[in-house]
Amino acid sequence: MKAQPTGFAVTLCVLQCLVFLLPGVCEARSKASRGVVVPFVFDPKAKCDPPCQHGGLCIRNNTCFCSKGYEGDLCQYVTCYPKCKNGGECLRPGKCRCPPGVGGRYCHKATCEGGCLNGGECISVNSAVKCLCSSGWKGSRCQEAICPQGCRNGGSCLAPGICNCLDGWVGGACHLAVCDNPCVHGGKCIAPNLCQCRGSYTGPQCTQKIK
Repeated sequence: MKAQPTGFAVTLCVLQCLVFLLPGVCEARSKASRGVVVPFVFDPKAKCDPPCQHGGLCIRNNTCFCSKGYEGDLCQYVTCYPKCKNGGECLRPGKCRCPPGVGGRYCHKATCEGGCLNGGECISVNSAVKCLCSSGWKGSRCQEAICPQGCRNGGSCLAPGICNCLDGWVGGACHLAVCDNPCVHGGKCIAPNLCQCRGSYTGPQCTQKIK
């Protein structure tokens, strides 16, 4: 099976035409990136005004053959493949300049300043980027845990559903007071080391009977 000419062979043919000024027309075929064979005809006496840009070759009068990564009548436009996404600008072949909030070689990834914590994912919604938080987390960076039961008496939410209680308080919502010496005679601990006594009893632990 006859092999297709490579891009190097095409360039070599063009150079031969330029150096040796072969009479007539140099015909060559170049295999495009998508597998389509594209023929072109090169005229060594061709003139392009204005001239071809970015290394393009003038193959016929006012007809440019562009280098890889450039297109347009004069090869004046740079191209990126895949194309730059999310409003990115192609600076040079294969290099995109991305707007704030997106990154990656082709501006295809949303980027949240500081990153997303606790399993959060950075997403782009209507050209705005934000963190999509995992269950049990909230905040601009998914930095705040959610305790559905709430944390009382100065407690803070340490992790989803888990409160970090101040000294003297316990329980899932930091709602139970701790009395180092237990309350007796039916008394109830209502604050750290503070008993609420019943009936005819009083004192720190409800041990004293009222006469």
